[in-house]
Formats: sequence, C-alpha cells, structure tokens
Amino acid sequence: GADVVRGAGAGPYGSGALTGTILLTERDTTNGIAIADASYGSLGTVRAGASGGIQDGDFDLFASAAGERSNGWIPIRPPRRGPADNHLWLDSGEASVRAQQQLGGGVTLSARAEYYDDARGGGIQGVESEAKGWIGSVTLARPNEGDHLGWRVQGWFISSDFANSSAAVPAYPLPRSTATPANDQYATPALGIGGNAALIGSRGHFRWEAGGDIRVNSGESREHYFYNGTDFTNARRSGGKETIGGVYGEGAYDDGIWLATLGARLDYWSTAQGHLEQTNRATGAVLLRDDFDSRNGTVPTARAGLRRAVFGDQYLRVAAYEGFRVPTLNELYRPFRVGNNTTNANAGLKPERLYGAEIGWGGALGSAVTWNLTGFWNKLHDAIANVTTASSPVGVTFQRRNAGDIDALGLEGDAAWRLNEAFSLRAAFSLTDARVKENPAAIPAGMPSLTGNRPAQAPPVTITGGATWRPFDKLKLDADLHWESARFEDDQNTMRLGSAFVLDLKASYLLTENLSAFVGVDNATNANIATAQAADGTISYGEPRMWQVGLTYEP
Repeated sequence: GADVVRGAGAGPYGSGALTGTILLTERDTTNGIAIADASYGSLGTVRAGASGGIQDGDFDLFASAAGERSNGWIPIRPPRRGPADNHLWLDSGEASVRAQQQLGGGVTLSARAEYYDDARGGGIQGVESEAKGWIGSVTLARPNEGDHLGWRVQGWFISSDFANSSAAVPAYPLPRSTATPANDQYATPALGIGGNAALIGSRGHFRWEAGGDIRVNSGESREHYFYNGTDFTNARRSGGKETIGGVYGEGAYDDGIWLATLGARLDYWSTAQGHLEQTNRATGAVLLRDDFDSRNGTVPTARAGLRRAVFGDQYLRVAAYEGFRVPTLNELYRPFRVGNNTTNANAGLKPERLYGAEIGWGGALGSAVTWNLTGFWNKLHDAIANVTTASSPVGVTFQRRNAGDIDALGLEGDAAWRLNEAFSLRAAFSLTDARVKENPAAIPAGMPSLTGNRPAQAPPVTITGGATWRPFDKLKLDADLHWESARFEDDQNTMRLGSAFVLDLKASYLLTENLSAFVGVDNATNANIATAQAADGTISYGEPRMWQVGLTYEP
C-alpha cells in the first residue's frame, strides 16, 4: 500500500521530502501465494508477477518477483520519423525476499533484500540504457505499547549501476536518416549506505518520536565521448561523495476533536571527493582534471499543523512547514545527453530550501461521500533547474544551476462518491500558478530573463476522474481519465507541449473464488501525449492506445 504525508519533511523523513513523502508498505506475510498475475498485450507486451510467503511459529518469510517485456513504440511520428528512429522497448525484472523473526518481548528482527534490472530503448538507433542493483536492509524494532517505549534501529544499503548511450540525429528539415553516436556512459557505479534509530512514546492523548539518521552516497560516472566516425577518442570520469545526517523530534496531541503536531530537525550535509577527469583513450594523456572543493553546512527545519473536527465528520486544518534538499550526486557531478541536447553538471550547487503553508477542509457525509480541499503556498528558494547556456537549431546545452526562487500558489482537491453497492465515482484536481523569480547570477549573458516563466514540465492544471461499476457480483468495470493542461519543455518557455486527455478502461470477471480474468485498454482514444520537444521542433509522444488481457489469482 501507499500513504501520502503532505508537506515538507522536518521529522523522520529528512532531506529531500520537499512537498511530501510517499510511504510504501509491503503485503503482510501469508501462507502460500498472496497474489499472482500474468498478462499479454499489444506491442508484444508480456508481464508476470507473484508474491507469497510461509509462516512457521514466530518466523515468517515473504518473497515477490515480477518481469515485463515490451517492444514499445516509436516516439517520433510521421512525417518527421526516419530510419534513425527506433522503439522505446522495455525488458525489466525484480525479485525481493523478506525474513522476519519475533524475538520475544515484542521485539521483531527483519531483513530484506531486493535485486532489480531494468533495460530500455531510447527511441533512436543504438540508444539504450540499463539500471540494475541491489537493495538491502536490516531492522530491529519494538512497538510502543502503553507506558513502554517503542524503538527502531535500521541499517540499509543500495548498490547500483547505470549504463546509457546517446546519439545525435540531423536537425529538421534534414531527414532523420542517421544516428551518430554522441557518448557511451558505460558504467555509473554508486553505493549508498545509511541507518536510522528512533524512540517512540505515548501518554494519554500525546505521542512523540525522537531519533536520528545518516546516509552516505558515493558514485562515479564513466563514459567515452568525442566520436571521430569510427570510435570514441576520449574518456571521462566524474563523481564524488555526499553525507547527510540529522536528528529530529516530533510530537502530536490528539483528543479526537483537536489534533496538533509540531516537529523540528537539524541536519548536517557535506560533499567531498568531487572530481572530473578527461583523458585521451589512445595515449592516456590527461586533457582536463578538476578536483572540486569539499563543502558542508547545517540546516534547521520545522513543521507544525493543527486540525479541528467540525460538523461531525468534517474537519478544518492548517499547516506550515520548512524543508530542504541537498543536490544529488547526479546534479553535482554527472553530465548526460538526450538526443541532441546536453545537460552539464554543477559541483557548486547549493541546497534547495522550501517554505510553505496550507489550509484545508475535508470530511465525509455519511459513508457515501468523502472529500478534501486544500489551498497552498510554496516558495522554493535556490531552485535547481536545467538552465539554458547555449542554443541552436540543432540542439540545446543546459547546466544545472540554482536558478532563483519558484513561488507557487495553488488549490487542489479530491472527492469520492459511493452511490450504492454497485457504482462509485472519484475525482481530483490540481490548480497551480508557479512562477520563477530568477537569480541574475545564474543566467548566462545574452540569455533571456527567466523571471515570470513557469517551471519546465509543470502543467498549471491537472484533472483526474474515474468510475467503478459492478453490474453483477462477478463483473467489475473501471474507467479512469487524466487531463493535464499545456506545459513548457524548457526553462525559457519557448517549447510548448500541448495538453493531453487520456482515458483508460478495464473490465475484470471473477472466474472462480480466487481467479479472475481481465481486459484493459490504456489511452483508449489514442490521444497524442506530447512528452518532449527538441530544439528543431520535433516532438516525442507517449504511449499510443495499448490493450492487455490477463489473469489474476488472489486468495
């Protein structure tokens, strides 16, 4: 399942939780299969997955695995499509296992390991990527019960690698007939290790949590570049190390009518061992060597919220929060290329800071109607963006920079209406007026001002809706729609991506008590979903109409 925690993370969620946190939970362990599914669809798409476990006294084991393959679609449409264009194919798989032992006294020891491998086509001949790695964690915990303190201690690691190739194609109006290799990012080894610990307590209507966490990330990008017609002549290595650690405390008072929360956090961050080296592959001669200065800082953050039950099942709430995000190793050190566009890293990036406030009204009318309405204001200070540093009809060069501030004022809401046992409706919307106030020092000479522009890839309006109908017990029909307004591809707001309306349909039929068959159609209207635009005006499109049929087994 998934739970959404709104607002910047000043409590146990730490750096990076600028606008909210998604908490993911695995299924509880069961004896036997928990769920299994298999499907086949258009574009040669095949998927299968299953999860299940065993229980033996105080010990349980849970495992899951899934795999998917698809020939994908070609993102460039005629008449601009040419021989250089290729499919966005997919070949991915993952498997995980979790073991859990009850040690007595309410203490639980659990360990989890996961492996994943995700390979994708880039839509151009010879362009592909692959991400793979291991994730592991060990947790020792005891829940808070009555006057007895609860506690949690956890250690984790993520070991990953990423490979990515890119190519350049002729700019329009020339035909897209050839793809010239641009670079080969053949390895990006990275390692993240960390841990956290917390004490959890409660007394009467009051509950609290205090703890700390730390994570250390290191990684390096290794690539070949400068293609001479037969091979890449140069090599480049870039990378570094990042450490983030903090302590926090958070408390909540809840008497059923009033709910008040208050949290504070203090973090230390540092970047070190930053480097960039370019060499000639044939001679080994060093063409460029930069060793970036180490940097560090401390950041205090806090958040507070208040909710009041009114009119029975309704409530009013207000909240204010502050959060921060340290630039990632990718943003600091890893350049990359997509098609004819290049994005350079920036080892001098400062952490982003977010300040926000919101007010909301929500509740329920009996068991049939629920809703939530929220107005919000956010200011993102020192926002990290891909800033245009050079542009031509052939391609664009960006660099990650602290572009300035982004002020966002918005309104969002969701509602659900269960008309009867057989039919229900759901809807949600988001209206956001986000504008950039540039940092003049971040804008290259001769480039247009960014002040007043919208952030790239940020639609001001998003609307979703859906319906579920059970005409009889064994048949379930679902329809979901998603509409988002036009948005801009770039920081200068010159490349406009049109609005998109997407309709997804699905029908499932219960064959036996535990086995059901389903048929689904994604993007049923075959809408044009613009996802990117190149400097020459060539537009890439998302998935066309796709169908799938399959079986699901769930005890």
